[in-house]
This record gives sequence, C-alpha cells and structure tokens, in this order.
Amino acid sequence: MPGVVIAGSSTFEWLDGERFVIFRSHYEHPDIPDGISIIGDTDGFRMHYFDSRGVYRLYELTMVDDGWATAMGRQSPAGSFASPDAPFSQRMTYTFEHANQLMSGKGQLSHDDVRWDDDLQITYRRTL
Repeated sequence: MPGVVIAGSSTFEWLDGERFVIFRSHYEHPDIPDGISIIGDTDGFRMHYFDSRGVYRLYELTMVDDGWATAMGRQSPAGSFASPDAPFSQRMTYTFEHANQLMSGKGQLSHDDVRWDDDLQITYRRTL
C-alpha cells in the first residue's frame, strides 16, 4: 500500500517483574491486523509476535546506538508466515528521535535473502 497513511495506536508496558516488555498495536485499517509482542531475553534478545489472524513470528533483535533492529528469516516456526507457499525474510530498523518522543521504523522484505525491497515505514509518537 505505497503512499497510504494508516492511523493507529500502540502501547509499551513492563510485564510484572520487569524482565519482558509487552508491545500492543492496533491499526485503523481492515488489512492491518492488531498484534501483541513480548520483547526480552529468551536465549538471546528476541521479540515474539502474535496477531489477530493467528500469525506468529519470532524476531531476533539487535540494539543499535539510537534504537533497535529486528530480523526474521525463513527458519521461523511452521505457520509463522501468512502463506506457507511464499516464505520470506523480513527486517526492520527502529530509531529514537526528538529526545525519545518519536520512534521511526523502516522495514524491508526479501523472498530470496539477496534482494531486499522497501516495505513498511512506521512512526510512533509518544503521547503521555
């Protein structure tokens, strides 16, 4: 959906014990599913993603100077892709800006792990 601007909201909160972060997202578009992610150290820094379609994904996370980067490859668990006939790799880089009041994300998608195409771009603004 190039050029389409989609509104939504997300929340980040600590799970009791402050070892994992819960990331919930809702988008005001019928083709974009609501999702929840659990972020933390589970044999490495990871984000476990689940959405309202029943899709689940496991992302490896890497901290960078001003944000974090995610990567998901084809080795994700069976059923984690929207279509088992079209596996893909996906990566996203998030950066924090404006005294951590803004988080921007830029995604890329690959079907062969060689050529990467631009995918989702997302902007989160802190409202509290």
